[in-house]
Amino acid sequence: MSWAGPEDIYLSTSLANYLDKKLLALLRDGRKLFGTLRSFDQFANAVLEGACERIIVGDLYCDIPLGLYIIRGENVVLIGELAQKAEEVASDLKGTMKKRMDFLDMD
Repeated sequence: MSWAGPEDIYLSTSLANYLDKKLLALLRDGRKLFGTLRSFDQFANAVLEGACERIIVGDLYCDIPLGLYIIRGENVVLIGELAQKAEEVASDLKGTMKKRMDFLDMD
């Protein structure tokens, strides 16, 4: 007999609720990867499409594009859905960072 009913969707341990959504995965070695969850299995192995690794140093960060990325489940510490607002704030911050670096003239 199960104590959780169908209305208790927040108690689910399946990643099925996160398919085709933008996720952040914190790995055992400290890396932070985000991308769209395309597939997973019973061992929490996951496939992220459009994956990026986010490196954070102080108030600054950069995203390293990785493309299609497979994460082995035993390395996953935490997986969570990215909020739309957080992505908008990150995008705005990235724009201001580029403006601050204009003096470098990287062209």
